[in-house]
Amino acid sequence: MTQTVRISIIILLISLVSCETQRKKDSLDPQSELPRVAIAGLAIESSTFSPALTHEDAFHAKSGEAVFDYYPFMSEDSINRKRALWFPTIKGHALPGGTVTREAYESLMGKTIDMLRENLPYDGLFFDIHGAMSVEGMDDPEGDMISRVREVVGDKTIISTSMDLHGNVSKRLAEESDLITCYRMAPHEDALESKKRALDNLLERLENGLGKPKFKAWIPVPILLPGEKTSTRIEPGKSLYAKVDPITKKEGVIDAAIWIGYAWADEPRNHAVVMVTGDDEEAVSESAESLAQSFWDVRNEFVFVAPVATLEESLNQALASSETPFIISDMGDNPTAGGAGDVTWTLHEIFKRKEFQTEQGKTLIYASIPGPELVELALEAGLGAEIEGYAGAAVDDRFAPPVKLKGKVTAIKKGDKDAEVEVVIKVGSVYVIVTKKRKPYHNESDFTELDLKPREADVVVVKIGYLVPELYNMRADWVMALTPGGVDQDLSRLGYKRINRPMFPLDPEMEQPDLSARLIPVSGS
Repeated sequence: MTQTVRISIIILLISLVSCETQRKKDSLDPQSELPRVAIAGLAIESSTFSPALTHEDAFHAKSGEAVFDYYPFMSEDSINRKRALWFPTIKGHALPGGTVTREAYESLMGKTIDMLRENLPYDGLFFDIHGAMSVEGMDDPEGDMISRVREVVGDKTIISTSMDLHGNVSKRLAEESDLITCYRMAPHEDALESKKRALDNLLERLENGLGKPKFKAWIPVPILLPGEKTSTRIEPGKSLYAKVDPITKKEGVIDAAIWIGYAWADEPRNHAVVMVTGDDEEAVSESAESLAQSFWDVRNEFVFVAPVATLEESLNQALASSETPFIISDMGDNPTAGGAGDVTWTLHEIFKRKEFQTEQGKTLIYASIPGPELVELALEAGLGAEIEGYAGAAVDDRFAPPVKLKGKVTAIKKGDKDAEVEVVIKVGSVYVIVTKKRKPYHNESDFTELDLKPREADVVVVKIGYLVPELYNMRADWVMALTPGGVDQDLSRLGYKRINRPMFPLDPEMEQPDLSARLIPVSGS
């Protein structure tokens, strides 16, 4: 073989290898360098003072690509969607209620763990929870959740936890979370903004290669207050939470958060917490201690976000008002805080009032009471029919028995996500919304879709605490009624046995607590 031929063969081989290498490069997924990020989480507020139990179907759990429906900021063409390779597992969000059954919890967690195992490894995990879930036979379910997740994904994965400010941060949850944040507004108008912040913090740490924050300061604050007293619409909550964002702008601080905690569960983790994360030990510790002390300093200034009164006083005020609608919050059985939603005490009291006993009386809309059997009667009888039957007190009959409703069916609606079926029964001048399953009423459309005109009603009674924005904007006047139920606003009547004591305001004369920063080790260290 001549020298020329040898050179030609070598050149050909080099060319073939080069082409094959380039072909392989071209065939590679251009996203292969992106971080691999999983999504998981279960969210609910669970009152341990309610006899209700929460089952798996209440979570309306989504899996896989459907999980993105929870996050408008993660639409298919969004910037964040393109910043990582995403592996959504199980995400469920239940209407607040009673304790979650162990069977439901184990089923949902089993599905989550199985899906996480399918696509290992992960660079990061977005852990989207509420923080106030109670489970049969278990303390600190969220701590258990994240520990099980961590066992699967390993210590190298960065976990960013997003929470409601009415959640609880146990030391275990703080240990396993690398990044952690919560809402800064109550009502939670910044919920999506806060979730996006948790996700952005995670992606930034992955993209810039800084990894897990070096320091996490956790401070338990012995305060336990209901959300109706800690709204950020008014002082001192407004100014207290206004201190959070400036701290996040400090050099060496990533995020800061204040958790009010959840008042209607009797577990050691139920109390307020302050956490700050970052890479500068001094900045993180001092910032956390400053927020915690600020919280403690204003503890005596927290008041209800609206006037409060007995139900009788509330009805008297509403009937004396010349403006409509006068809204009354039936707080003790508020399903948005964990009440069973079927306590009938308030309805019994309303029907005792002569002002509502004839069709010509003052108009009152009551939203709402579950009564599946009465709903079936209405469906069979049809619109305009006169029916008679009982509703409520199937779950929580501690305060009053089922209420007898005898009146005209004025509306029927099927297909609601929570209620499934809604009917309106007019009894005297009272329009009672009866549902197949419990449902909170938040929006004007919830009423108008049932041919009700809430703005023209003399009185609107809703099973809720502080009014959500749309109801708040619709009100002419408003009072929160101190009614009984699983989320009673008079915390002293609940009978706590397991929370840490002393606890403000249950122990109003307690001494200054230790509010020094507890530095939590980096997960896996």
